[in-house]
Amino acid sequence: MKRLRIAAVSLASLVPLGLVACSGERPTAETGPPGASRAPGASPVPGGRLVYGLSADAGGFDPTADSFASQTYSMATTIIEPLVSMDAKGEWKPYLAESVTPSADADEWTVKVRPGIAFSNGEPLDAEVVRANLEAQKASRLTSAVFAPVESVETVDPMTVKIRLRGPWVAFPNYLASQIGMMVPRASLADPEGASRKPVGTGPFLFKEYQPGSRMVVTRNPGYWRKGLPYLDEIEFRILPDSQTRAQTLEAGGIDAMGTTRDDDITRFGALKDAYTVHRAAGMAVPEYSFVLNTAVAPLDDLRVRRALGHALDRKAFSTTLRAGLTEPADGPWSKESEWYAPGGDYPAYDPARAAALIKEVEAEKGPVSFTLHTTPDPNSLQGVELAQDMWRRAGVDVAVKQADQADMVASAVTGAFNAMLTVGFSAQDPDGEYIYLHQNYARPVGDISINVSRIRDAELSTAFDTGRANPQPDVRRRAYATVQKRLRELVPYIFVDHLSTGAVIARSRVRGIGEHTLPDGSPGLPLTGQPTPYHPFGSVWLSRS
Repeated sequence: MKRLRIAAVSLASLVPLGLVACSGERPTAETGPPGASRAPGASPVPGGRLVYGLSADAGGFDPTADSFASQTYSMATTIIEPLVSMDAKGEWKPYLAESVTPSADADEWTVKVRPGIAFSNGEPLDAEVVRANLEAQKASRLTSAVFAPVESVETVDPMTVKIRLRGPWVAFPNYLASQIGMMVPRASLADPEGASRKPVGTGPFLFKEYQPGSRMVVTRNPGYWRKGLPYLDEIEFRILPDSQTRAQTLEAGGIDAMGTTRDDDITRFGALKDAYTVHRAAGMAVPEYSFVLNTAVAPLDDLRVRRALGHALDRKAFSTTLRAGLTEPADGPWSKESEWYAPGGDYPAYDPARAAALIKEVEAEKGPVSFTLHTTPDPNSLQGVELAQDMWRRAGVDVAVKQADQADMVASAVTGAFNAMLTVGFSAQDPDGEYIYLHQNYARPVGDISINVSRIRDAELSTAFDTGRANPQPDVRRRAYATVQKRLRELVPYIFVDHLSTGAVIARSRVRGIGEHTLPDGSPGLPLTGQPTPYHPFGSVWLSRS
């Protein structure tokens, strides 16, 4: 029986993820700006084998049934490709699709499939396959909530599909760049268990071997539709959950590249400029480290308590203590460098005296304030939780820490069986990507499965999300999402701590092309995305011989 799944587009953003932070002395070597790569330009060389270290295994590779986290995307997207991809500006571009065209009101989208593409099992990619994939996503318990606005999917001709929506949805193609837009052949749709363990797709690599908990191996697809790609002959994804072991293995030459969220790794390897390159996520791709609060249960149903927790939390201390000062404090889901960021609202600034006064006010009416804070049991997650626990206790709140494995954390989050929980999220390229996590239509009573895990219900917040979804005018959308940020700061369903820009890919200098891929139209692709550890395409990665 498969474990509980969560309906999401960027599925990792709903799962309360344990973060990687490191104890001990923090080095401060300069590593350059986020996204920086130190490898000099050179002409790609075909051939070679890449060994790539990942922090966790995948739960399966079937995009219609398995929850995709960043490590799953790293492995699966070597084989399975989406209809749409994101360019370096964070805007969607057709990928397996030749074109994606809206109606005048954006309540219908016509997808024309790029001709001449076949799956590695020989099955052609056509309109019927696309329709079958989208119908499978619409019927899936995993992604049906995302597809709730989709009324029907119809084939117009052998290479064209029309998607009819229940209302305007201007950011719809962004979702086709995620798991729900990834295409698999009919054979995979008919065999979910097989698709979960032996993926088949149109991508630059072919499945060779998978040993759960250990490694996955893919080999070059000689019939790949993008001529000249990929460069590598083979990739081995090695599962190395312990962050320190992963870094030591890279240093010893056992792997060629790895994903990380540790500030130690960024500063240490970044200082070795001739031997390694460091690639960091930037902009909207950077997730936010936060604590989600269950607004449907006491004591966090009281706004005064939520605001007191915000006032008691020293966000700068998290960066200096846990991230070597590499991150910036957050007051919402988007950083100041994002085009969507807007000031305004009343986010609770660090003010221990105000926090203590609010708690005393609540205590006078209702008695002592106490709650339980959930986290995964790894030491790195516990560092952040214990830091928050200490700050909140100083304000007069009795905070107990409950450790649980990932599956139990997910179950607690979606059923509302929690008070507060450590989480990492909000890395969608378009603000509409957060719609289902914050809109009141996705908030359910405690005990029911709720994608809106904070269970926040606010008409102004939800109306702003509706406006941002339905209106194509950029200025109207910006005003709508300014209102979203304002209400989040005032209502505090999340305690936003910092923008987790320590998510990075570190590689030996001979590994080239990370984050340097181009899309079929020749435009640069988005370098890194995902959370908390970013991922990237592998078709353009190559190994220098020097």
